[in-house]
Amino acid sequence: MQLTAPATRTTTTTPRRDADGMAVASFILGLLGLLVLNVFLGPIAIALAGAALWRGTARRGRAFLGLTLGIADLAVLAIAMQLSNTVSWSL
Repeated sequence: MQLTAPATRTTTTTPRRDADGMAVASFILGLLGLLVLNVFLGPIAIALAGAALWRGTARRGRAFLGLTLGIADLAVLAIAMQLSNTVSWSL
């Protein structure tokens, strides 16, 4: 006779689901970074995309797009800084 329920591990999120969320977040932050705060959002998008790919996301396309957009954020920032001869840029 067993008085307690068997110990089962129940989690609401799995590592794959977390990685999928990171891939989508990197894509959104990379896309948003093209418009505003690219100095912050670009590296965050790159880091999230790398973590999602490392964890084996099912959304590899979104992770690669997030990585590409994060790199594009930094490239846009560098080009805008060169054109305006300042440390930052404004519209």
